[in-house]
Amino acid sequence: MTEAAYMYRLSPTPVTAELPTKIERKGPRAKILVVEDDLHLMEGIQEILELDGYDVVTAPSGVEGMEILSSGKSLPDLIISDIMMPKMSGYEFFEAVRSEAIWLSIPFIFLTAKGEKSDIRLGKAMGADDYVTKPFGAEDLLVAVSSKLERTKQLQSALSQQITDVKRQILTILNHEFRTPLTYVVAYSDMLNRDADLLDLKDMQDFLKGVGSGAERLQRLVENFIMLVDLETGELANTYVWRRRVIRDVSPIVKAAVKYHNSLLESRQDRVVIDIAEDLSPFVGDQEYLSAALIRLLDNAIKFSDNGSVIEMRVYQDSDHRTTFEVHDYGRGIPEAELELIFNMFYQINRQLYEDQGAGAGLAIVRGIAHVHEADITVYSVPGQGSSFRLHLPVRDSIG
Repeated sequence: MTEAAYMYRLSPTPVTAELPTKIERKGPRAKILVVEDDLHLMEGIQEILELDGYDVVTAPSGVEGMEILSSGKSLPDLIISDIMMPKMSGYEFFEAVRSEAIWLSIPFIFLTAKGEKSDIRLGKAMGADDYVTKPFGAEDLLVAVSSKLERTKQLQSALSQQITDVKRQILTILNHEFRTPLTYVVAYSDMLNRDADLLDLKDMQDFLKGVGSGAERLQRLVENFIMLVDLETGELANTYVWRRRVIRDVSPIVKAAVKYHNSLLESRQDRVVIDIAEDLSPFVGDQEYLSAALIRLLDNAIKFSDNGSVIEMRVYQDSDHRTTFEVHDYGRGIPEAELELIFNMFYQINRQLYEDQGAGAGLAIVRGIAHVHEADITVYSVPGQGSSFRLHLPVRDSIG
């Protein structure tokens, strides 16, 4: 078989140096939260930052820092936190901040004592954006703050452009992809309203099935576009961070995917054969997102198979002991030249031959979900014989 693999494998210490001259900044002033239990040092940091044109809010511990963040007032653009503090350490404060989706994008700088390389290593391993070693000069602090704020600004600008591009792509296909199912709904509804007195029960049932078919297709299109936007904006990745869990039982994931397609499978007289191995390795993931990926892999298998086909869904351990979800069909297969393109957003396989494919968003969503799970996707396909899509989840028995 032809193979294409897609693999997706952050004592009081005085502030030294002279204070800068106060700077008048144009536009909105960045807001910085400083969390430091040393009052003298905290006031020194506050003065440095305010003289450089920043708005500063202070807290003597992580507990008070959390209270400020939770108060509902405007969020800071950056957080600076000491590590060794009473009540709640800097590490505990950082983990609490990163546990809330709304605070995930706030850059975080640790203050660490000189020579404490273990603090630096741990901070980096946890995902802190930067660290400043005490004692530090005013310029050291300002450079770290400025670089992180500028980097965040660049990321937000790039994200805004991505959103614009996604909107443009969506608008280009709205005309065709939404028009077809809307035609079903409107046409059959009109006939029911206009000719209800002339229709027998069977005709009415057929027309209602047409309305239902169009409505279901519209629902799938809307769900796909919403998930694509969540992927492109980073919302799905942020949500995944706080929803992920260690998963040992995969049956609810598989069953949810099959149940989603029950009516379509029944109308086509297709059959899904499920085979789940025992003693699977644990992995970290989100059940809802994994079901969403399987729903789209199953949808792809249905589209490219004849009515009355058998589709296999297997879960097993691969040679690397990774839990592997596989969807296998005996349909048309995928030409070798297109294997590297099928996960691109809005790509449609051999559109001139196979019209009814939807918007070409399903496999792009699968790729995005695989990415946030740090999973690999492997595709095996032979034109005229079928395709196998495999999602490999790395072995993990804890979150961290």
